[in-house]
Amino acid sequence: MRNLLFSIAALAALALPTAVSAELPVGNKAPMFRTSVALAGKTMRFSLRHSLRRGPVVVYFFPKAFTSGCTAEAHAFAEATDDFAALGATVIGLSADDLPTLQKFSTEECRNKFAVGVASPLIIKDFDVALSRPGSASVMTKRTSYVIAQDGTITMVHAAMDYRDHVKLTLAAVRKLARKH
Repeated sequence: MRNLLFSIAALAALALPTAVSAELPVGNKAPMFRTSVALAGKTMRFSLRHSLRRGPVVVYFFPKAFTSGCTAEAHAFAEATDDFAALGATVIGLSADDLPTLQKFSTEECRNKFAVGVASPLIIKDFDVALSRPGSASVMTKRTSYVIAQDGTITMVHAAMDYRDHVKLTLAAVRKLARKH
């Protein structure tokens, strides 16, 4: 009977949605990418490799521009942009939204403080941040933050749909990197 109950519990656990998690572990090299971004409404190209030459990079994925959580998260990153810059870090937000939407989001919600870019299907796959929603054909990303050291190594990963800790935890990780150097 105990084995039957254990088997039922194990099957039930498999059927439940799993917690949001990032598959790229700390210590791995981050996938290098280039994408179109918007900063203060202006479009440009972004290269992770090029940005890492200047210092660490915080790459944060967000599900959808102009939703309540993503807007609040963008405001929090905008407020902390000067703190990240003082530590030599670049912040970039990525979502599957189109560039015109991100242009507007960059001015209204990111307050012209940091770039937001298009997370292409390849970037989403490489960072393993696809958010699958039953019955939805649209692509979205999980709310996941990566702190990437100048050598391209992932030093911190935070994956949770609750946006509130992303800025605090990523800033702490960047501070820790700065103390090492």
